Amino acid sequence: MNESEACSALLVRAYETLPAGHSSSHWTEDDRSWATRAALQIDGENVSPNAFIGRRASLAAGRLCERDKNAGKLLRALIWRPWIGWLLALVALAAGMATNALTPARQINVLAPPLLAVLAWNLFIYAALIVRAFKRLTGNGPPHFHALTRHIVRAINAIAVPRNVAGLAPPLANFSTSWINASAPLAMARLVRILHIAAITFAIGALLGIYLRGFALEYRAGWESTFLEASAVHTLLSLVLGPASLITGIKLPEVAQLAAIQFSLSGGENAARWIHLYAVTVGLFVVLPRTVMALVQWVRERRLADDFPLPLQEGYFQTLVRTHQNDVAKVFIVPYSYLPSAQATLGIRTLMMRTLGEGSIVTVSTMVPFGGEDTLEPALIPEGPIALVAALFSLNATPERENHSVFIDALAARIAQAAPLAILIDESAFRQHFDVSSGTGATRYSERRAAWQRMFAASGNEPLFVDLEQHDFRKAERDLRTVLDQAVIHAKQG
Repeated sequence: MNESEACSALLVRAYETLPAGHSSSHWTEDDRSWATRAALQIDGENVSPNAFIGRRASLAAGRLCERDKNAGKLLRALIWRPWIGWLLALVALAAGMATNALTPARQINVLAPPLLAVLAWNLFIYAALIVRAFKRLTGNGPPHFHALTRHIVRAINAIAVPRNVAGLAPPLANFSTSWINASAPLAMARLVRILHIAAITFAIGALLGIYLRGFALEYRAGWESTFLEASAVHTLLSLVLGPASLITGIKLPEVAQLAAIQFSLSGGENAARWIHLYAVTVGLFVVLPRTVMALVQWVRERRLADDFPLPLQEGYFQTLVRTHQNDVAKVFIVPYSYLPSAQATLGIRTLMMRTLGEGSIVTVSTMVPFGGEDTLEPALIPEGPIALVAALFSLNATPERENHSVFIDALAARIAQAAPLAILIDESAFRQHFDVSSGTGATRYSERRAAWQRMFAASGNEPLFVDLEQHDFRKAERDLRTVLDQAVIHAKQG
């Protein structure tokens, strides 16, 4: 998908993955289903997953921005405007032409003309780029480079965001942060290209300024130095202007001729040949290399903009991919010493379908009795691709390391290495017995949650607490997506 579609996809994701405690009247579950159906109807099921996600994002963002005007403003503000690059190039051109106002005396010191500063600055930049490239090749790149990139992009986007949009609803804040992080490589390629073009137009502006003034005024060229003799000046100028002299056929003066044009001895000579030599030198060492580097960045920018690298391996996007491919996610829930109620079972299915897709097949196995962790049935987890295995406990139970933790270890050993394992702790029964909003009930609630967290922390697992009978699954859905994302990362590392 392209840059615009990716930006829309992240905007829609921000509304479809709202954290717990937040809701939006601008985007509902019905809208979510409509966007999926509409994208499938337009492109069909044979289109690539990237194209499907891009189409769905464009349709969804269109409806969303009609309802939430601030979302539309922010989306338009964060999309790149090409005229900004052209404006900066024109500003650099004007600044380059203005440098000639710094030399009103119509004298050009061939040892220190304004163009020499342009050359020196660009050579410094080239040296810095070479050093950075060498460090990256040797694995010793700048440790703060990516952080610096994000700060630069954040500053650019902060300027672009309308003042009446900043600081609005959580989905817009989440979208802005996600886009800044995801678009950092593209934004940096774009910024570097613009800087290269600005350097080119600045140098061209400086040359234009000299030539335009040279038509109406006579520049006189000479030199003066406290420390250098004519022979040393000849050696220095041959080093700097030698390539341009070879290309143009304009000969550099000999030592005696250089000695004769010292400003302390004469008024110098007509500066035409010196202007031509420095102009060609600037073309060789500024315009030409910067043009090549700008083209390289432009190619990289176009590649990133036309095929934006969204993290499609994340759980949210994987759910959309499965929906597009009619790939049914199989989920197995294994209760331990806890028989969920019918309402809680319905909540489990709802949570899994929200996380892994509406067509997900959710199977709740028979309960593993307390103490049965050492004799798990061989057929407890069937063979084949599994999207998720979840162990289910009740917050009513007191966590026992020799039972509950051992059960998790035994369950992990039974499932395929690539299948993610989640630990769900149902709070519904506990909340029915205690008022967890204040007093003793709140204290017991906090202590019991902390005990479960401490027990699983030793094995590097994080339990997910959810009230399965209340059916408010926004936080649980987000936490489950994190489990799925981490499983993808671990699979790649393995």
